[in-house]
Amino acid sequence: MMLDEYQGYYIEDLEEGMSGSYAKTVTETDVVLYAGLSGDNNPVHINEEFASNTFARGRIVHGMFLAGLISCVLGTRLPGPGAIYLDQFIKFKAPVRIGDTVKATATVRALDVERRRATLETVCTVKGRVVVVGEATVLVASRAESQETAAA
Repeated sequence: MMLDEYQGYYIEDLEEGMSGSYAKTVTETDVVLYAGLSGDNNPVHINEEFASNTFARGRIVHGMFLAGLISCVLGTRLPGPGAIYLDQFIKFKAPVRIGDTVKATATVRALDVERRRATLETVCTVKGRVVVVGEATVLVASRAESQETAAA
């Protein structure tokens, strides 16, 4: 149960199998802005002539932009606001192109309530095809600790 826009699920509310998703159609603007923000101006992302002569046969979206979509799920959907990203294993399986709609999904796989840690399977798909797969660990607030803090 989510309490409000500033607090996502507490560790006590999570259960294995719960999942959250976010979908976004990647635009030219997204790629150009990401290149500018990150400094990653690799021509495979921003130069069609160059990219057309690579394995990708055209421009592809930055892999870390896709990882950012996973971060969006973890920080806004599940576990949601207040969760702290601790680590991420990620494997890029297929290129993503401008115009593709990417669906990022995180599914709870394991919980360590005492340490307030949730391990989630992370996947990005385009038209049902897996393009990114991985696993993330997040630190999740505890209801008991939040109530103690509020009472202090």
